[in-house]
Amino acid sequence: MGKAIREAYGEAICEIAKENEKIVVFDADLASATQTIKFKNEYGDRFFDLGIAEANLMGTAAAFAREGLIPFASTFAVFGAGRAFEIIRNSIAYTNLNVKIALTHAGLSVGEDGGSHQSVEDIAIMRVLPNMTVVVPCDAIETKKAVRAVAEFVGPTYLRLARPVVEDMTKDTTEFKIGKGIVLREGKDVCLIACGLMVKEAIMAREELKKEGIDAYVINMHTIKPIDVDLINEMNKKCKLIVTCEEHSIIGGLGSAVAEVMVNEPHAKLKMVGVKDKFGHSGLPNQLFEEYGLTYKHIVDLVRRSI
Repeated sequence: MGKAIREAYGEAICEIAKENEKIVVFDADLASATQTIKFKNEYGDRFFDLGIAEANLMGTAAAFAREGLIPFASTFAVFGAGRAFEIIRNSIAYTNLNVKIALTHAGLSVGEDGGSHQSVEDIAIMRVLPNMTVVVPCDAIETKKAVRAVAEFVGPTYLRLARPVVEDMTKDTTEFKIGKGIVLREGKDVCLIACGLMVKEAIMAREELKKEGIDAYVINMHTIKPIDVDLINEMNKKCKLIVTCEEHSIIGGLGSAVAEVMVNEPHAKLKMVGVKDKFGHSGLPNQLFEEYGLTYKHIVDLVRRSI
């Protein structure tokens, strides 16, 4: 079973809106793509389309937050994180306003839209901002939990959402807490720390490594900031190697966040799987994951060479 993460997002904001009248939603002429169209259809008087004007989108969301409402501002990740950065910085993060920046179509998995639309730097852009929390759910089940947690959390938050349909990697009973990673698979030799769509690849890599006698933990690090320092330090003590796996540049993303924790730890050994300082280009998501080294096979090969 599975569904698109962006679809789960659209469903989730409708569900929480029934319980909380303070929830309002903003979009930038992409409601059908981001799936905020579901909210528009049910709560039209609480939905606002700002058109292709991302700076206005974020600025208006900030104004509504200042009045005590809980705005979710959505568009594609490359536009929301990039074009509107200065407004996010000064009007949302700097003023510590309770705006939920829920951006879809993140990463290489946008596919055929090409490098201009494939945001592989958005986590870095958002993570560097003081006061900003960064959450990257791995499947539809976790997305619904993340949307609810983000709505209840007070403070500026970036919710990074993928476009494709993805299998469920978590369960309804899996606990979700902002700032706390989840051990999806137990191990002893190595630890694969993944987020978003790469959680599936990490689980598949674990199964391949198991055939070679290598027992791997799989950690779903759904919160990049604040990152789970205690869990990272625990894995560093238990394992010979930690490998981070992300559909994002290795500069400034999950790998960097984990490295910043491990840099002061003795005997730390870390490798990263991610986009290596390149832009994306047009292609099917599975082809792009192969070309950019984001598949479970690449994870397995890196572990083999490093352990």
